[in-house]
Amino acid sequence: MVAFLLRRLGLGAITLLLVTVFTFFMMNLAPGGPSAIMNMQTTADQRAALTKELGLNHSVPVRYEMWLKDAITGNLGLSLDTQQPVTTLIGQRFPNTALLAAVTLAVTLLVGIPIGVLAAVRRGSAVDRLSIVMSTVGQAVPDFWLGIILMIAFSVALRILPASGMVTAGSAFSLPDLARHLVLPVVTLTVVMLPNIVRFTRSAMLDVLQLDYIRTARAKGIPMTWVYIRHALRNAWIPIVAVVGLIIPLLLGGSVVVESVFGWPGMGRLAVQAATDRDYNVVMGVTVFVGGIVILVNLLTDVVYSVLDPRIRHE
Repeated sequence: MVAFLLRRLGLGAITLLLVTVFTFFMMNLAPGGPSAIMNMQTTADQRAALTKELGLNHSVPVRYEMWLKDAITGNLGLSLDTQQPVTTLIGQRFPNTALLAAVTLAVTLLVGIPIGVLAAVRRGSAVDRLSIVMSTVGQAVPDFWLGIILMIAFSVALRILPASGMVTAGSAFSLPDLARHLVLPVVTLTVVMLPNIVRFTRSAMLDVLQLDYIRTARAKGIPMTWVYIRHALRNAWIPIVAVVGLIIPLLLGGSVVVESVFGWPGMGRLAVQAATDRDYNVVMGVTVFVGGIVILVNLLTDVVYSVLDPRIRHE
């Protein structure tokens, strides 16, 4: 197990390195430059001095080498726009994104798993067909479009939920106010993520319900609710855990759009703003941080496999 974890960590480090190479070169070789330098209100001499001060006068490979040496020591540099440390900006924004992703994941699991189990138990029924239709619609609807529609309906027309931000402007922080601001972003992300959980839960439960030990449990007269929850769902957890491990990166990626639509001050909005301003250091910092989280989540998913099913051994 230890060798497996070390091997996965090594592969994760190589993957993260390749991601940084691709992101850095694609961003720096694109036409244009940081908004701090492209400001036409400054003179050519001022722009040249600022370019030298920010180290942008070196070639792209040299700049990547300099950035990588600093990043290995934990120094992700300064924002080209605000001159704040990138680690500070990420530290300020990540808790907001983590809150949005955690609430969305909890709601998705609490709603999706029961629907998936019910659809499998009542296969071919109206409930099953309704879950398939809902899953298809959820996968087809773009999150930015759904977010705007919800905003128009509940914030503009009905005026019962706030349209953007984390707290009401000018008011003190309170949990009820935060919860009201969470509703629309969470509903938007949940509708998009829910089909994954419903489909995988339904498929895993259908496979398990056909096994001999389930028929034996039924023949013994064990209550069906207990058979479904205690025996069937327990053995269907592995594919569900696998899809949860895939959903977390999707939540972080999907939050880029949803945070922009709802003005949620998280890492997604930070990444969009940094990409718009060509703030190279912030974009690279967010890329490294999110990439590290994705690799860590995948590693934890593999560990959970062996915990849920001791028969699985990682050689």
